[in-house]
Amino acid sequence: MSTAEDAPPERPSKSARKRAAHAAQELGVTLLALPDAALEALDLPPELTEAVRAGRGITSRAALARQRQYIGRLMRGFDPESLRALEALLDTMRR
Repeated sequence: MSTAEDAPPERPSKSARKRAAHAAQELGVTLLALPDAALEALDLPPELTEAVRAGRGITSRAALARQRQYIGRLMRGFDPESLRALEALLDTMRR
């Protein structure tokens, strides 16, 4: 007999995963617009910081879209709580 405790944890729906991916990518676009001093103040992982810096120098529209997707993919590796804290910090920096 199976109980609710035996059931595997439910995965988020495909739509929820896509919304999270788009949110991470939009947050990455915000990072691209930050000055270097603000980017350094965030104390992000080095790989993400380098990806943001590389994205700033890209002029090709298609290449920039790929770089934004890459930044979003790196950001999806963060835990959701850290992303929310980063969003809140960026909101206060914009004001």
